[in-house]
Amino acid sequence: MFAKLNHLAITTDHYATVGMFYRAVFGMKSSGVTEREMSAISVGDGYTGMTVIPRRAGRKAGLDHFGIQVQDLDLVCDRVAKKYPSIEIVKRPGNRPFTSFGIHDPAGNYFDLGQPRDKNRSEVYAMDGWKQDNTISHFAMRVRDAERVAEFYHDVFELEPRNDPMEEGGYQFTDGRVTMMILPWKISSFNGAGIEQPGMDHFGFRVPDVEAFKKNLASVAKQNHQLKPRTIDYDEEGAARLALFAKCPHGEFQLADPDGTLIDVAGDH
Repeated sequence: MFAKLNHLAITTDHYATVGMFYRAVFGMKSSGVTEREMSAISVGDGYTGMTVIPRRAGRKAGLDHFGIQVQDLDLVCDRVAKKYPSIEIVKRPGNRPFTSFGIHDPAGNYFDLGQPRDKNRSEVYAMDGWKQDNTISHFAMRVRDAERVAEFYHDVFELEPRNDPMEEGGYQFTDGRVTMMILPWKISSFNGAGIEQPGMDHFGFRVPDVEAFKKNLASVAKQNHQLKPRTIDYDEEGAARLALFAKCPHGEFQLADPDGTLIDVAGDH
């Protein structure tokens, strides 16, 4: 594939706890570099890496952005310049373990952009791929003008469309392993719940057995209450938000991490 959807980032006030949650509950690995983990913790499943970032002033908590690795960055820049001249591609600081550049889509969603030969690739992003039972399957974002945003990712990154049933007005693309869902943002979708702005919505995992996963989740939460998932349907508004979240066709079981980031889990059928 020309492009890989192999990076996610979460911003949180409790980055050490959240990093441990994904290791204990989903078996994700950490590169374990103490000096680096004082700034942020990166975990991975052997294909997709996820960086858990301490929330700083002015940043919102939650699923923050994603990253795409491409085979030819110059070609991406050329495609963007020709068809999307208002989109900027900027150089990022060299201490990022996944990315060298930052870019945004036509709706303003920021994402990282890297390539395999980047010198700053490190931690789980530079480790040889490994196989594990639980893997990241998809992520979703809600946008205005979903059609135009979908066209951008297809044209620039050659991601393959998926025709699975999904929310009306949405689009799905895959790199052959991870699926990107582009969902329409409508204020009416949040009827009965708190209104959320357009942006990243949730992500999900494949697991060998959902019931076995639930048992391990309960065991982890019992052993350390700080690793207990945050309740989604805490009241009527929470129940309405859970109902919207549960429409995702890639999930069988929904939960939230200790800081509230929404996670879908489905069996690896």
